[in-house]
Amino acid sequence: MTSVFVLTHTISYPYVAASRLLRYYEEQGLIASRRAPNGWRSYDERDVDRVRQIRGLLDVGLPTRIIRQILPCLGEPGDIHVSDASPEIIAALERERDRMTERIRLLVRNRDAIAAYLDTLRDRHAADQASGALRQRPSLGI
Repeated sequence: MTSVFVLTHTISYPYVAASRLLRYYEEQGLIASRRAPNGWRSYDERDVDRVRQIRGLLDVGLPTRIIRQILPCLGEPGDIHVSDASPEIIAALERERDRMTERIRLLVRNRDAIAAYLDTLRDRHAADQASGALRQRPSLGI
């Protein structure tokens, strides 16, 4: 693989990962950078893809401890390579799946409540507009 020199601010900007998050990912063992002669961190294209994967997994609610365990099973973004997962990893992933399922249930309930509230507001607004329009019509004087 060809090594690409990518400055921390270059990788952080388009992938919504601040420099301090990249350092945190390194501390957690999720990515590894190399040091340029001037001491700056450098990343290759594989690291850029890895940051995308990490961000995606974090966005769905997985903690870094679980991400660290499943990263070896992931190839390119979207690819999953099944390996022999330990019972601990399977149990941890099942717990995370169940936690996400509950979170989704709560999000759907809250979304539905907001939608119902908006419908009520719109109906009330439409009724107010209609009753106000009736009151404000000019008399034809007939």
